[in-house]
Amino acid sequence: MNYTYKEIGLIAFPVMMSILVEQLINITDALFLGHVGAVELGASALAGIWFLAIYMLGFGFSLGLQVVIARRNGEQRYAETGKTFFQGLLFLSLLAVSLCLLSRLCSPYLLRFLISSDEVYHAVIRYLDWRIWGLLFSFPFLALRSFLVGITRTKALNIAALTAVLVNIPLNGLFIFGLGLNISGAAIASSLAELCSLAVLTMYLLRHVDRRQYALRCSIDMSILKEVFRVSVWSMLQFFMSVVIWFLFFLAIERLGETELAVSNIIRSISALFSVIVNALAAVTSSLVSNLLGANEKKSVFTLCHRIIRLGYLAGIPLIISALLFHPAIIGAYTDTPAIVQAAWPPLAVMLLNYFFALPGYVYLNAVTGTGATRTVFAFQVTTTIAYLFCLWLLSSRDVPLAAYWAVEYVFVILLGMQSVIYLKYKRY
Repeated sequence: MNYTYKEIGLIAFPVMMSILVEQLINITDALFLGHVGAVELGASALAGIWFLAIYMLGFGFSLGLQVVIARRNGEQRYAETGKTFFQGLLFLSLLAVSLCLLSRLCSPYLLRFLISSDEVYHAVIRYLDWRIWGLLFSFPFLALRSFLVGITRTKALNIAALTAVLVNIPLNGLFIFGLGLNISGAAIASSLAELCSLAVLTMYLLRHVDRRQYALRCSIDMSILKEVFRVSVWSMLQFFMSVVIWFLFFLAIERLGETELAVSNIIRSISALFSVIVNALAAVTSSLVSNLLGANEKKSVFTLCHRIIRLGYLAGIPLIISALLFHPAIIGAYTDTPAIVQAAWPPLAVMLLNYFFALPGYVYLNAVTGTGATRTVFAFQVTTTIAYLFCLWLLSSRDVPLAAYWAVEYVFVILLGMQSVIYLKYKRY
């Protein structure tokens, strides 16, 4: 297996579009809520990250599921590929129900303890009361995506992404402004958009995938589920921790003031477009590395990573240049408040330049995930998180600009990349 740039691009682009679904939902919410008020804009950041932390438990499991599916596909054990998918689908569906109920019971009490502003707290709860039910649609979607990426048939993800956007944008306008539901309307629109994208992937699977070849029928095999969970549990913890870090970051910003919180939500929203490229290429890396190892092509792992990184720079650099040149218009799309527009420029520049370090960092990290060493990846995450939180603690005790907080991201991604490269070079897998 010698994946060319064209083959990598054809596999990665639909994955990019599917990841764009979740990010565009957050971006759309921020764009609309920015014209409602600074409290709602800031609250949507905290609520969105809280939701994302819960969502990442399913996302982490789906990456482990994708690794096992891709390995079986590379070994040409197609019936085992389908059975593995169904175990993942059943587990993710049950997990979604459990997390929805747990969040409704516990989130109000935990967030009351963490958020200092009463206005922000009540807005966050109004958002989560409706947004959390989106897990019932997004988790099965993750299982379907893992299967399609694992067997490298990803074209349907484009249609699913487009469907979600076309549903989310008009519903945001209708629910937020037309019906006056405010921040609750944004949450309802987002959950309905995820339902529609799930319906698209389900119809594609039923109509275009050979169910006989992949043994696509409902079955329960605890031995397969245990194998997937053994790989996935560390990914679940890793990605949950990665978003908890974001939440802690925004809690630190919330204590600086509502303006700083609103600015940071704008920066996070813009950064989502760049994280789509990084996360898509990283997800494809883990799948293709698993396929390479299944075909006994270990020697091609670094060649593959280098090609993926070059593709990422080719896609990202024009967007970075455009964002630097037209930043007033981009920031102005989120808010009409001059103080927020002016304060957003320095942290925006810091965030954009971080792309050059984040791309190789996450590609190499997911190459390690593709080897099945998810426990090692979690260990990398823990050590990096300690360094990250230490830097945030140092900044919180000093009077520094908001851009300095965003610069700590450089430390995070560089440390992840360094540890991953060392592992890939010197460990047996």
